[in-house]
Amino acid sequence: MNQAAILKSAGGGYGKPAADNTLERRYAAISVALWLFMAVASALFLLFIAAYIMRMDGADWSPLAMPWQLWLSSAILVFASVLLQFAVAAAGSHQMERARSLLLLAGTGSIAFLGAQLWGWQALQAIHVTASGNPAGSFFYLLTAMHALHVAGGLVGWGMAAAGPWRREPRRLAWRIRLCARYWHFLLAVWLLLFAALGWLTPDFVRMVCGTR
Repeated sequence: MNQAAILKSAGGGYGKPAADNTLERRYAAISVALWLFMAVASALFLLFIAAYIMRMDGADWSPLAMPWQLWLSSAILVFASVLLQFAVAAAGSHQMERARSLLLLAGTGSIAFLGAQLWGWQALQAIHVTASGNPAGSFFYLLTAMHALHVAGGLVGWGMAAAGPWRREPRRLAWRIRLCARYWHFLLAVWLLLFAALGWLTPDFVRMVCGTR
């Protein structure tokens, strides 16, 4: 009997533990906790974006031109998110070696994302855009740093999935890959929202939308 058949009969499929009720409850609790964390983090980012929009009306506001490195980092994060979705599909079809490889590539890409973000910071600092002075610069560093911290936190979970003792246990690894993919899709959505707000929202546009011009 091959490995896939053994795993399928034991747990009802990868990532769907049914035989071990304790483990199943633990999986469900962690999954709900992740949804809750993402909801809280979303609310936090939305509040900061609201503050960003309100602050734009100040006389000392000067819009920033986004450094080209942010386009690179955005492409890298999209790539990492897609790779994790492919890893989920590979784990679901019992191709665990492929799933592990895709998981490793996605994590490596996410580290590269942080490097590209840091490069963008350096590009702005080279033209004297700092966290003090122009409030647009302060919000840029604050929001991108907050997002980078969430990515770094995700990389801790990714490292546990990629290097933990369960990496040789297909069912547990598949479950962790699904959690990583869900979180990375969240990180991508937040980043695209932040990038759009930082790069394209202007005081005139906000006044037009709010009907105050």
